[in-house]
Amino acid sequence: MKKIYIVTQFSSDFEGKGNNRFNYLAGLLVRSGYEVEMITSDFSHVKKRKRTVDASTLPFRVTLLPEPGYPKNVCLKRFRSHHTFGKNLKKYLYSVEKPDLIYAATPSLDVGTAVAAYCKKTGVPLIADIQDLWPEAFKLVLNVPVVSDLIFAPMMRQANKLYRAADKIVAVSETYKERGLRGCKKDKEGLCVYLGTDLANFDANAASFPVEKPEGEIWVAYVGTLGHSYNIEIIIDALNRVGDRLPDGVVFKVLGDGPLLEHFKEYAGDCKVRVDFLGRLPYPEMTAYLKKADIAVNPIAKGAAQSIINKHADYAAAGLPVVNTQECPEYRNLMTEYDCGINCGVEDAGAVAAALQILITVPERRREMGENSRRMAKERFDRPYTYQKILAEIEKLTH
Repeated sequence: MKKIYIVTQFSSDFEGKGNNRFNYLAGLLVRSGYEVEMITSDFSHVKKRKRTVDASTLPFRVTLLPEPGYPKNVCLKRFRSHHTFGKNLKKYLYSVEKPDLIYAATPSLDVGTAVAAYCKKTGVPLIADIQDLWPEAFKLVLNVPVVSDLIFAPMMRQANKLYRAADKIVAVSETYKERGLRGCKKDKEGLCVYLGTDLANFDANAASFPVEKPEGEIWVAYVGTLGHSYNIEIIIDALNRVGDRLPDGVVFKVLGDGPLLEHFKEYAGDCKVRVDFLGRLPYPEMTAYLKKADIAVNPIAKGAAQSIINKHADYAAAGLPVVNTQECPEYRNLMTEYDCGINCGVEDAGAVAAALQILITVPERRREMGENSRRMAKERFDRPYTYQKILAEIEKLTH
């Protein structure tokens, strides 16, 4: 039996309540006849605390390696924590049986550095799965011309080292794939497979939670992190602009948590429509809220490095039309191709207000775009179909 190591520093907590890409992939590999071990951290990035795992109900093995941890996403302790995890990963890889392939998620770059060096020395095939672009994403927070380039130069070298060592580049978007291929010597085509979701599971999860929606209410929904990359203020500003022209019962449902939660709550204090902050919900419960919603918003901040992300799949799976400010051409093109939402300027509150007014007051257009959104989910985001492409690449490299 072929052995696969999946290395991912930011795995879920294995409680069956999330929608993690690598948990799904591990299960798919086991069902396809592989022996799988997931190597990850004993620190929960989401909960910011140490964790344990009961793997007795999982079809694959889980190994938690020590990591000191950090109090928030952007801080010096995080870089030190990642460095320590990378050293522990390197030590562990040389202490266990050599696998037939390593499937490594990046970030973090310390994972990539350790895995690239190991695979180069041992000849083990390596697939690098690009989840986010580091250090590009950090430059959004610390964006000082020339200075930022100098500060993040070591991270850029780490990223290039991983891409150069990879036998195959897999990425969650075409944008990320092209970045990986620029540094890759062995792969000239790459593979884009969106994070996606399993539509059958999504629908079953949504049906299992009885979310009550009062008659006559129209829900505008946001799902995700409440941080610097997400411009919740522009949605509140837009609703304020058209609030007097909207029917009664419009509610902005904010599902998520993050460092700017209290700031966004204060900002929403004088909004002309009701704003409900529901916090971070278990994935199955979140799907139920999205299924009840009428419109989704994707207000990603100017200059953000995100491309195709989790919320895109969830919005599409729920069959929601999307008001989108994200600059990424790839997602904007999907909106246009499928006619499943309205693209607006990244900082154009007036355009966002107009888009929301159309979708709130013209139910026929809202339904049409929602149906197109669900069609996009079936064709572009449904994991039982799309993840077969990853499985095929693994089979090539292990046989």
